[in-house]
Amino acid sequence: MTVATEAGGGEPSLARRIARRQFSSLAEYNYRVFFIGQAISQIGSWMQTVGQGWLVLQLTGSPTALGVVTMLQFLPFTLLSLVGGVLADRLPKRRTLIAVQLFATLQAVVLSAIVIADVVQTWHVYVLAFLLGTTNAIERPTRQSFFSELVSKERLVNAVALNSSVLNVARIVGPALGGVVIALFGVEGTFVLNAVSFMAVVCGYFLMQPARFYPPRRRASSGNIAAQIGEGIRFAATAPQTAFILMLVAFIGMFGYNFNVVIPLVARFVLEAGPERFGLLSSFLGAGALVSAFTIAGAGSRSPRFMVGAGLVFGASMCLLAASEWYWLSGAVLFGLGLSGAALMTAANTTLQLGAPDEFRGRIISIFILLQAGSTPIGGFITGTLSDAFGVQRALLVNGALCLAGVVVAVLYRANAASRAQLRADALPPAVPDEAA
Repeated sequence: MTVATEAGGGEPSLARRIARRQFSSLAEYNYRVFFIGQAISQIGSWMQTVGQGWLVLQLTGSPTALGVVTMLQFLPFTLLSLVGGVLADRLPKRRTLIAVQLFATLQAVVLSAIVIADVVQTWHVYVLAFLLGTTNAIERPTRQSFFSELVSKERLVNAVALNSSVLNVARIVGPALGGVVIALFGVEGTFVLNAVSFMAVVCGYFLMQPARFYPPRRRASSGNIAAQIGEGIRFAATAPQTAFILMLVAFIGMFGYNFNVVIPLVARFVLEAGPERFGLLSSFLGAGALVSAFTIAGAGSRSPRFMVGAGLVFGASMCLLAASEWYWLSGAVLFGLGLSGAALMTAANTTLQLGAPDEFRGRIISIFILLQAGSTPIGGFITGTLSDAFGVQRALLVNGALCLAGVVVAVLYRANAASRAQLRADALPPAVPDEAA
């Protein structure tokens, strides 16, 4: 018995049906060119991330310095993510994205030039990392809320998950290539290639066809930015499902998503790995995240229980990474961290986007980004400082324990919110049935 055939116009084969479901958002032209541009650009960005971390360690040899540069790169997310969310709700998204990507290209060019000229100092890296973070704080809320204009609502989960798969393919390929480039051409090679890769995403935005966008049903009103930020925060705080998700993201983001600090520290001070094996560690992380995102793209898993389970696995994996001193075991644990972390963040992102009204979507996503990436300056600085004071492995153990504690807090909050809702429902007077006419 055959599964199915397409000969003579029959039912599509099983493989074709799975492929259609797995890649349904790529049927949209605008999302397709976005997808290709992101795939190229993100590889370059991860190469620069590897190069930047290695450059700081070459210049200083200090875990604290690595924590500082990570803090400075993500500090703008803390300061400006909410502003970026308001701008995402108010400005034309494609034009905004083109402008910020061109600025990011300039940052990569400057970093390349000063390293090639052999005049780079640690403070140069600090300043340029902060400028890149400022760009990303505006770009990320705009880009993530842009999905709802690139694809139909029915394809939104698939679009977000496929975009996550692109980011995680880049996380596999980019660090591995970055390690090879550093070994062959020096750290400056990663910065040059990143500057070139930005052109792909800029070209993708120019190739889009505005007539094929899905415009939001309602535009956010113009006005005071601070007031609009407050509106978004109040909406998030008063919607229990949204608050529960953001609580999970806050703990995992602050104490777990500090991979720019964690992986270089593990590579150099625990495993004593060189640049090639250092890059491969990041690829293990990306491979796990890719498997997770690709699975969600087809299955669409995003229930609260699913997110709680992913958070528990993530925290436990962080504790196991703290105990490992064997390279391949650490790689396997990083695969698990990538798998569970991407599962949680992809499910959280899609649930928030589908649950937010059009006029609040940019602001809700900006809160998500603030808690996921904007908390990294705090977490990265804490991780670097604890590593200096007590050792890398003890610092990771503390981070893992805090991630697990955060999941417990979020579960208790959700249970309490459900109990309050049930009490309010029980307090309502019984409905009076309509009398028959």
